[in-house]
Amino acid sequence: MSFVLPYIALVVGFIILVKGADVFVDGSCSIAKKLRIPDIIVGLTIVAMGTSMPELAVSVSAAVDGSSDIAVGNVVGSNLLNVLIVLGLSAVIKPVMVDKSVFKRDFPMLLLTAVLLPLLTLTGNYYIGRIAGALLIGFFIFYILLAIKDALRFRKSTEDKAEENENTYAVMPWWKSILFTVGGAVVIVLGGKISVYGATEIAHQLKISEAIIGLTIVALGTSLPELVTSAVAAKKGNSDMALGNVIGSNIFNVLLILGTTSLVLPFKVTFDGLIDQIILLGISVVLWISSLCGKKITRLNGIVFLLLYVAYATYLFMR
Repeated sequence: MSFVLPYIALVVGFIILVKGADVFVDGSCSIAKKLRIPDIIVGLTIVAMGTSMPELAVSVSAAVDGSSDIAVGNVVGSNLLNVLIVLGLSAVIKPVMVDKSVFKRDFPMLLLTAVLLPLLTLTGNYYIGRIAGALLIGFFIFYILLAIKDALRFRKSTEDKAEENENTYAVMPWWKSILFTVGGAVVIVLGGKISVYGATEIAHQLKISEAIIGLTIVALGTSLPELVTSAVAAKKGNSDMALGNVIGSNIFNVLLILGTTSLVLPFKVTFDGLIDQIILLGISVVLWISSLCGKKITRLNGIVFLLLYVAYATYLFMR
């Protein structure tokens, strides 16, 4: 029984993480509605952060428990999985169109975060401390303010669409909204601790490094909200939503999650971890170039992304 317990903990932890994020988003959006915050801003902030809460819970829990390899591997692995699996699968279902606004704001920030991570690792002598964390959080706040500014600027042109989506998020009584928001956050933290315990024990049992577990199994589990959201959107013919979901999540993962994690407890990055960061930078550039060609990500691009993840996973287990 003790042998299978970590596997049960990992699965249960993932289920709790996903459900907690769902409840947190419902509660937060209800509060935002009551405060008359526009839908578009809700989507750019609360919903985006809600889907990144599993990664945040796992990374902070792992860092506090001394498993920094899982903390870093979870973020880098999630970002690679978001591009290669989530976006790749969405493009295979239906080619993903790229809006020109993405090239102006989101892609530059995505590439900046991909460059910033290995740069901070090298300048900090493989150590990401509180100063680096404060810098990441600073960029995160700048990105959010920029997104909100652009949203308000173009709000008039999207008023009709906003009115059509007025009931996207249910408005609940105040007590229920607060209960869902606070309760969802608590559940996410609990799920993160359970997941980290399961992943760490599995790594010890199989004599696999915690970094590999973080880059694969934990990354897949914490990326479930993005995976489900993008797959459903693509199936319904809204595959263009997948690109924004992936880019936004990847930016949040580096700036918010690693920034918060290093502020709570600075951590060390291994040489293999640096290599993974450089691979993430390369994949981010590939995504950017693929999007430039024809202003869309084709089914062929999607297939190439999926094959690249298979190659990366093979590399992980061979090193």
